[in-house]
Amino acid sequence: FAPWVGALIKHINQPILLVVPEGRSEEAVTRLARVGYDNTLGYLEGGIQSWIDAGKKIEHIDSISATEFEKHARNESVNVLDVRKDGEYQSMHLEGNNIQHFALDFINEQLDQISLDKKYYIHCAGGYRSVIAASILKANGYNNVVDIAGGFAALKNTGLEFSTFVCPSTL
Repeated sequence: FAPWVGALIKHINQPILLVVPEGRSEEAVTRLARVGYDNTLGYLEGGIQSWIDAGKKIEHIDSISATEFEKHARNESVNVLDVRKDGEYQSMHLEGNNIQHFALDFINEQLDQISLDKKYYIHCAGGYRSVIAASILKANGYNNVVDIAGGFAALKNTGLEFSTFVCPSTL
């Protein structure tokens, strides 16, 4: 389970309803309980498909490849949110004027630093945390967010400009 669950779910007694793949609910409840989150109400039987079949509202997150992002970055001014941990960012990051960094752990405390009126491209190291960040932003009214699939690992294979690499062990 994600080590940052405690940073994102602020109140240990917050009721939790799980939407997990079929057969994974017991594991999810157990893992949450191991870190003190014992107020799991249940899970959505049938997963997200049952939600859709019931006619409930869903949202989606747009995702583009690093190559597609590179085209945007070369042809227009883009706003980037790097949600990796501080050490990852300090080790190496994209260069540019419109790049903001804050670890996913602190996204809820830093929402006031993100404009509701701008489009943001979000990345982490490999793509998992950026989708969580995009989901949190959308839940808070930020509707113009795009995930960069593959994260920083994929971005490093583009011709974009990066800071000079600093070995994380020296930070």
